[in-house]
Amino acid sequence: MAEQPSEEPGPESSSLPDDVWEKFVRDSERDIRSSAPKEPSARARMVTERLRAMDEAQARTGGGGGGRRRGRKKKAAPPPARPEGRRTGPARQETDGRTSRRRKVWSAVGVLVAAALAVVAVNPSAALSWLPGGLGDGSGGTDAAGPASPAPLAPGTARPGGAPSAAPAGTPTRERPFAGSPAARWESGADAVRLPETKAVNGVPAGRIEEALRRTKEFLVASNLDPEVLRGGEPKKALALVDPLEKEYLSDLRAALRKPTEENDPVGTFTRFGPEEVDLAGDVRVRGRMTVKPERGAAGKAVIEADYTFVYGVARADGGDEATRVVVRRVVEVDVADPARYRSTEGHLWVLAVDGETSNDDCRDGDGVIRPYFSTDLRTAPRPTGEARAPYDRSKGVARADGGCGVATRT
Repeated sequence: MAEQPSEEPGPESSSLPDDVWEKFVRDSERDIRSSAPKEPSARARMVTERLRAMDEAQARTGGGGGGRRRGRKKKAAPPPARPEGRRTGPARQETDGRTSRRRKVWSAVGVLVAAALAVVAVNPSAALSWLPGGLGDGSGGTDAAGPASPAPLAPGTARPGGAPSAAPAGTPTRERPFAGSPAARWESGADAVRLPETKAVNGVPAGRIEEALRRTKEFLVASNLDPEVLRGGEPKKALALVDPLEKEYLSDLRAALRKPTEENDPVGTFTRFGPEEVDLAGDVRVRGRMTVKPERGAAGKAVIEADYTFVYGVARADGGDEATRVVVRRVVEVDVADPARYRSTEGHLWVLAVDGETSNDDCRDGDGVIRPYFSTDLRTAPRPTGEARAPYDRSKGVARADGGCGVATRT
């Protein structure tokens, strides 16, 4: 009987042709010589020293980007249950029957594998830069006109394990407001807010979940990306999305917009700047994700959590090239209920809570707008109090208000 072919890969030959080995040695020696460190030029040393001095001056004046204001949490009551006696049937259960397949690809050419490993060993930065996203240097290379746009990051699908690594050096300008920022590789605008795959959760039909996800995105966009709102206008679209049954919550929001106070400031929910003070520079960079989970102890209810960070490039309204950035993180919780069991208004959102942090702000609660610091302000600005926090670190939750103005490590 013929022997069955084994799935185990056969042993590779331990010897290589002489000409192949000699070429491999020559290439390796050439790569080692080309990657050897070189003495920096006098101009490079001068630029490095100047950047170091700027960083030290910024650190002495209170961190990388001025104050960090925490948004106060607005918590609303959950949707009321329908009166007893209403006839209801069992919730429609849906399952996700999709499966994924993995393909394993085996390489049969040992020489190519060895050569690739050698290149990585002698010049890992160049080798990693061949991978999608430019993992080697994160700069995306250069073109004839100067630095090219960095390769964009893949959309976020899970909570990251830590803060992003140090961004390339760069000073923001009106034309390049994201120079030197991790947000240079983020996506822009509303398209960066993606909806997760929908399915029934805790007795709430999949169609209901999908509708709530879509309206949650509309609320985020209307609150943090609408140009009119960013210029200090009234967030009419966002207010119109809130369920009219949330009368007290809507009343608080309208009162904050009409007459801000320290206890009720609209920037805890809406991103607003003073148009007489700053101009928006470039598009808004966005990164985050939405998740859906069942509400504990409440059949027929689910909770959507939208956790997104928005980065705004701003310049002085009176002209000039000086620019800075403001980093705003929003965590919005939305209650989604089975309409057969709980009362709600069709086509609206039941906003359960809004939390947030704003980095690079003067922390004056009650003025109704965000007032960023520019680099020239840091010499005379009051030193912020409170803990230091990295605004791009999305591995941690939003800090609760502690009565102080925290220090942003960078913007």
